Amino acid sequence: MTTEDFIRALVADRFVGRKPRLTFLMAFVPAIAVVAVLFFSRIGFRDDTDAALHTVRFLFKFAVIVPLAAVSLAALYRSIGPIFEQGWGTRLLLIPLMLLAAGVAAELLTTSRSDWLLRLIGSNAQNCMTLIPLLASGPLALFIMVLKSGAPANPELAGAAAGLAAGSLAAVFYATNCFDDSPLFVITWYPLAIGSVVLAGYFAGRRILRW
Repeated sequence: MTTEDFIRALVADRFVGRKPRLTFLMAFVPAIAVVAVLFFSRIGFRDDTDAALHTVRFLFKFAVIVPLAAVSLAALYRSIGPIFEQGWGTRLLLIPLMLLAAGVAAELLTTSRSDWLLRLIGSNAQNCMTLIPLLASGPLALFIMVLKSGAPANPELAGAAAGLAAGSLAAVFYATNCFDDSPLFVITWYPLAIGSVVLAGYFAGRRILRW
């Protein structure tokens, strides 16, 4: 019996107590609740939300961020446990990235070159870099706790997946407050903000999740 066969046998063995993946599903609602309470009590929707809902750029943000959050949560779900199951879910992470790249290309083709830098810098870069990690802090802590009960095969990768899921979830809420709808802004500042949460998750996994 190889080491991997032995681990699979342990995983398939009778589990006493709540299974880690069931724990993750149960923690998902509290994770959203934590973000929602903080968002609606301290931040809230942008003032022109009704008008923004009729613009392509505003809706496009969610066409990218919502799938990213869904796929990253699926990847996190698969990373729980001593055997990492990559599956098709993690490969789908490329889809929102490709969609965002297409949006950037369309923005460059339809706007004046003189406006590119202005749209990229925007007016909410500081808010984006601070509010997304702030909103993600609660879900990240919950996801790390769930991963701790599952003994993930790759602690660093699992922690990074928790950061990506938490950061993407936070970005969905923050996008309703952000006034910068240009794909140039989204492709610059959103990945930087989410990336900081991914980095925090990576080091949390390295410190807390190691066997």
